[in-house]
Amino acid sequence: QSLDVANNQLRELPAALADCPRLKEANFRGNQLKDKRLEKMVNGCQTKAILEYLRAGGRGKGKGENAREEARKKKREKQQKKDGGDGEQDELEEASKLLVKVLHISENPAPLVVKVSPGVKDVRPFIVCCVLKGVNLKPGNALKRFLTAQTKLHEDICEKRTAATIATHDLQLIKAPLTYGVQPPDELKITPLGRKEIKAKDLLRQLQLEAEEQRKQKKRQNVSGLHKYLQLLDGKDNYPCLVDAEGVVISFPPITNSEKTKIRKDTRDLFLEVTSDTSLQICKDVMDTLILKIAELNRFTLENKEDSGSDNEWDALCGPVNLKPSPNTQPVSFPLAVEQVRVVDTDGNLKVLYPSKTDLSTVSSLLTVVR
Repeated sequence: QSLDVANNQLRELPAALADCPRLKEANFRGNQLKDKRLEKMVNGCQTKAILEYLRAGGRGKGKGENAREEARKKKREKQQKKDGGDGEQDELEEASKLLVKVLHISENPAPLVVKVSPGVKDVRPFIVCCVLKGVNLKPGNALKRFLTAQTKLHEDICEKRTAATIATHDLQLIKAPLTYGVQPPDELKITPLGRKEIKAKDLLRQLQLEAEEQRKQKKRQNVSGLHKYLQLLDGKDNYPCLVDAEGVVISFPPITNSEKTKIRKDTRDLFLEVTSDTSLQICKDVMDTLILKIAELNRFTLENKEDSGSDNEWDALCGPVNLKPSPNTQPVSFPLAVEQVRVVDTDGNLKVLYPSKTDLSTVSSLLTVVR
């Protein structure tokens, strides 16, 4: 079935359209939509991508609606102040933004590449990767805050890993090129974080037993921790995995990373990976947010010059982030660099390049990106 509502006066597209299984072709061009990303999509993307975007809640919908609307409101107020001649305040706000530089593929003589096998299409088809350089995890509780932030993102924007899963690795411990593919549960072997090498099917069985034991001990209805993600692989004949050049599985989404590439205090360069069985755009949105959070952590660590730190320092960064400097504080730029990573198919054809020119736009109100 097809739908043609081009050149009308539509301001929004109802999310219910995503629940029309027979809708194969839709033309929404020529409408001035409130959601500017959606407006760009209807002019250049296939119907399937547009419906996936609506199904995921779109921009300004779902859990983050109030926060995003508030951000847009502040942006409008900022523009109004600027138009009114309050240029000094505007410059201060701009200077207080976090700074990230994009390193292009062309600038790297040996860029990291991820090859995607056809088998992931039926299991967990979407993956976005990049390299983040200049992270400072040595002082005090910086590493602990980094891991806590990742856990909170899994709970929030990743919707308890059902929408997407984040994996972070020490770049120096990775043997490129990487392959994203699938393996049967009784063949996939991984050394999970904090455990010995084990087959995937045995790991899941072990985690299931631990979950039941934990639930009984605490007399709870629900399991917690890693155990609550086990059902995401129910009914799968093959499991997704990211494998390095030596055949070592470094990531088994959505369950665990490998001990081999574990982030440590002396880690400076990160390999970031986001996978999803829902959509590519969700992967990109999660990656945008992850980079912003790491940039915030870097600033917090460097500004506080901590030695030992305290357990509750990250609490200040969990809510709405206030990046306005105090009157006596000079804005500081931090040397974080995002290096592009290409994801290609088995023939070498480009599937995804992150960050592209349009990526990181979701966090542009808090982040200055030098391209």
